[in-house]
Amino acid sequence: MKAKKKKARESHVVCHQKFQARIQEAEDSMQAQHLIIEAPIEEKDSLLQTIQVLQEAKDAPAPFDDEWEEEPEERPEEEEIPIGEGEIDDE
Repeated sequence: MKAKKKKARESHVVCHQKFQARIQEAEDSMQAQHLIIEAPIEEKDSLLQTIQVLQEAKDAPAPFDDEWEEEPEERPEEEEIPIGEGEIDDE
């Protein structure tokens, strides 16, 4: 009986160690992915800072921010036809 318990415990310890190793592997992978994603963001921020410094040196307007604002579409003004004008007379 003691041999079975000892074997079960050893099996449990091995399983636990494998599980912990897989967790560590996943955490390392997530951290690497985070760095891959973070690098272009940091580069963009650096480029925006450089643009801002150059524009300030030239007294140019500040660069655009991250939010894009679309200009409203220009709609041609419709001619207003006063009531009574332009009606078809059936007479």
